[in-house]
Amino acid sequence: MTTTDQTQTNEDLYAGTSETSEGRVFTVTGQDWDEISSSLADGQEERVVVNMGPQHPSTHGVLRLILELEGETVTEARCGIGYLHTGIEKNMEFRTWTQGVTFCTRMDYLSPFYNEMTYVLGTERLLDIEGDVPEKAQVMRVLLMELNRISSHLVAIATGGMEIGALTVMTIGFRERELVLDLFELITGLRMNHAFIRPGGVAQDLPVGALDEIRDFIALMKKRLPEYAALCNANPIFKRRLEGVGHLDLEGCLALGLTGPVLRSTGYPWDLRKTQPYCGYEDYEFDVQTWDTSDAYGRFRVRLGEMWESLRIVEQAADRLAGLEGAPVMVADKKIGWPSQLSIGSDGQGNSLDHIKHIMGESMEALIHHFKLVTEGFRVPPGQAYVPIESPRGELGAHVVSDGGTRPFRAHFRDPSFSNLQATSVMSEGGMVADVIVAIASIDPVMGGVDR
Repeated sequence: MTTTDQTQTNEDLYAGTSETSEGRVFTVTGQDWDEISSSLADGQEERVVVNMGPQHPSTHGVLRLILELEGETVTEARCGIGYLHTGIEKNMEFRTWTQGVTFCTRMDYLSPFYNEMTYVLGTERLLDIEGDVPEKAQVMRVLLMELNRISSHLVAIATGGMEIGALTVMTIGFRERELVLDLFELITGLRMNHAFIRPGGVAQDLPVGALDEIRDFIALMKKRLPEYAALCNANPIFKRRLEGVGHLDLEGCLALGLTGPVLRSTGYPWDLRKTQPYCGYEDYEFDVQTWDTSDAYGRFRVRLGEMWESLRIVEQAADRLAGLEGAPVMVADKKIGWPSQLSIGSDGQGNSLDHIKHIMGESMEALIHHFKLVTEGFRVPPGQAYVPIESPRGELGAHVVSDGGTRPFRAHFRDPSFSNLQATSVMSEGGMVADVIVAIASIDPVMGGVDR
């Protein structure tokens, strides 16, 4: 082989050389050209735009933050969402009203019972059976929601602590959350995505020994919750990282439609359990927790106080359930209450053998009725309803629309994380890069609920 042939062989045809023109160089991805051209015209050479993500800030879901920085100071912050879009609302239009619970429970995966509850309350209003739901079902709903509030706030505090290096807060937070998930598994059979709250009531009664387990949990949490106060409340390092960070006053919260602990940290006691009671919350004794600093530290203190109040409600609910032994947990109308009064099988899955024996071997009518309810579902009168509830993150509501069929014509959710995430830019701009994650964690967004 000649020298010329060798040179041609070694030359990489796909890696040609190029010269960069003098002056500023821009790398542009994922923007509209109008935005790029306007930024070029500004001539702000000392500012840099960086991507923070897509990642899991405080492990709440995949969120992309686009930050414009001047040194260590954030001059502009924007959210990029949609990475967890699952089409849940559209999918619900192709399933029966009962099957819809299985979809919406997966939205905000840290508070699944609340997703189920707002959708079911809207469905029951359309069916005009709100007053027919048994008392025991309502008490069980309150019990599960307040346990869920505790587990959700534990994750918010644990992951927020983890992001600023408070690893002990993270480990004990998830330790306690496991106890709540154990209770969920005992009562519903699942740790997450339960589909347990159904139109007309709940899927099944409490298992044997559940109340004893709940009372043991209450006693243990009364000993464990003070640990968070001891580690964080007066900790100078913890307070230095949170105080004054992510400040947003009452006027800003109202302008953006923010609810939940973010709103209550301004001192405004807006809690739908008190202001617009549902599920019998007016019969429980508890206090609305507020703070007056309008910052990340205030939101932490509100969540810590709300866990104590939730324990109070869980204790009252457990006492009520003790006097409702054997009471029904589903409406009496068998054309709605599917799967009414069914117990699960000995393997923890499917229907019990007694029920299968009844519908398969003893009653042809029961078999036909069961088949119709499961495959076709019940019909809901035409109309629309919106019933908001107080989730751990704020006002959560489902706007459900029926055309008189066996499936929702439309189901759209007002998720508090979506609304609250609007505050990202207001809370972050003008602060340091290190404070961006603290501000996001104080909002406590769950991206499954944002994107749906």
